[in-house]
Amino acid sequence: MTTVMIIEDEEALGLLLKYNLEKEGYQVIWETSGNKAMSSVEKHCPSVILLDWMLPELSGIEICKMIRNKPDIKDIPIIMLTAKGEEEDKIKGLTAGADDYVTKPFSVPELMARIKTNLRRAPELLPEKEYVFEDIRMDLVERKVFRGNNYIHLGPTEFRLLKMLMETPGKVFSREFLLKNVWGNNIFVESRTVDVHIRRLRKSLNEYGPDYIRTVRATGYAIDNNIQQENE
Repeated sequence: MTTVMIIEDEEALGLLLKYNLEKEGYQVIWETSGNKAMSSVEKHCPSVILLDWMLPELSGIEICKMIRNKPDIKDIPIIMLTAKGEEEDKIKGLTAGADDYVTKPFSVPELMARIKTNLRRAPELLPEKEYVFEDIRMDLVERKVFRGNNYIHLGPTEFRLLKMLMETPGKVFSREFLLKNVWGNNIFVESRTVDVHIRRLRKSLNEYGPDYIRTVRATGYAIDNNIQQENE
C-alpha cells in the first residue's frame, strides 16, 4: 500500500488532507512537529511526503535538507506546502531538495494530481522479499511463513492479515482498516470476521512460540513483543 506522510501542524488542514488521502486509498501517517517527523520518516519510509514550511522545532526547509542527507530516505518525493508564494521562496524550497511546491490555499484535486505525478517520478524501489519479526519470517516471494525452522501453514486470508501486521510492527490496526485492506472495499463482511481469522492466525503461529499478536480492546490488533493480552 502507498503511504503518504503529512508533516503539518495546522489541525484543520491535517484532518482535511488525511480524510481525502484515505478516501483515495492511501495509508496516511500524520506528524505535527519537526523533531518527531524526522524519526517517523526513518521508521516508516513513506512513498511521498507532504511537508509544511512553517513547523514548530524544525522548519520544513531544515527537515527537507536532513532527509536529503540520509541515504536510506533521500529519494522520497517531497511536496512542500506553504503560504509563501513568492518566486524566491519557491526557489529556496526547491533548492533545499523539495520535488514540488504547492501554495496555500490549494485545491485538493490539484494536490492529489501532484502526489500521483511525484509517485510516478519516484525511483522504483525493490519490493520487499520478506518480513521478519522476532522468530517469525514471512517469505513474500514463495508466500510461506516460518516460525524458527517450522513451516506454518496459513490460509490466504490469514496470510494477508499477518502481512499487514508485519509491515508495521507495533502499530495498532483497527478492524475497519483491516477489513478494507485485507478483504477489500467491495466485499461485505462484519467486523467480527476479523476476530475469527485473528484467532486462526494465533492458533497456527502459537503452536511453535509465544503470542506476539496483541489485542487492543475496542480498537484492533498489532504485532509486537508485548505479549500481555487484553480480553477479546
